[in-house]
Amino acid sequence: MSEHSGRVALITGAARGQGRSHAWRLAEQGADVIAVDVCAPDEGVAYPMASPDDLAETAAGIRSRGGRVSAQVADVRDGEAVRAAVAAGVDELGGVDIVLANAGIGMASPDVSAARAFRDQLEVNTVGVWNTVQAAAPTMIAQGRGGAVVLTSSSMGTTGRGGDGTGGGDGYIASKHAVVGLMRSWAHWLAPHSIRVNAVLPSGVATTMVLNDAVAALFTDPPEGETPDVGNLLPVALLAPEDVTAAIAYLVSDGARHVTGVALPVDAGFAVR
Repeated sequence: MSEHSGRVALITGAARGQGRSHAWRLAEQGADVIAVDVCAPDEGVAYPMASPDDLAETAAGIRSRGGRVSAQVADVRDGEAVRAAVAAGVDELGGVDIVLANAGIGMASPDVSAARAFRDQLEVNTVGVWNTVQAAAPTMIAQGRGGAVVLTSSSMGTTGRGGDGTGGGDGYIASKHAVVGLMRSWAHWLAPHSIRVNAVLPSGVATTMVLNDAVAALFTDPPEGETPDVGNLLPVALLAPEDVTAAIAYLVSDGARHVTGVALPVDAGFAVR
């Protein structure tokens, strides 16, 4: 029997990147997946957002790995939409045992004001995480079978290195610090229900959030064929999504049954450099 047989994982930002990697790994381990993504352009973000086709590809990959999937389109900033997406997924798949609040945005578009960029970061990266867990936690508590929640913060969630006083940069750093605070608060809230809450703090990951023209322009031109150096201690420019997935797979596993309230860096030494 696979470790997560009979369990359902709710994953936001599931259409591509880290979210897709997490979904496929948990499906391989027997989980069914409620896969949520906004699947729409956002003029406040400097790179393309995921599409409905991306979400369909994630769903197909879950099925090919033996999992059932409920694919839902919702903007995590909209609490009512998130609650509806989670309710639909729970009705279809039979509950929720794992929550990966992964959806987030990075570099803001230069075409929006600093104030707008600051608010967007907080609304997606922090309010969106709050909306996700608030939508899922009542079901997890009512089920009475425990569970695991992992929030995606960032290496910027414990350091201000790289801050530049811009609305988007300030907002990103503030939002990711706030996620760590939510994790610690919710670890207390949900512990009596045997629901563990942890966070992962990756440095730069090789996804569209980082691998785009807008981010590349921030760096001195790297040698041809190489990725920008984001400041890791180990000699690795960017993590692979699967590197973050490996940490999350541990945190939601039975082997981590006594691990809660942890902010786990997956950052190739970024935070200690």
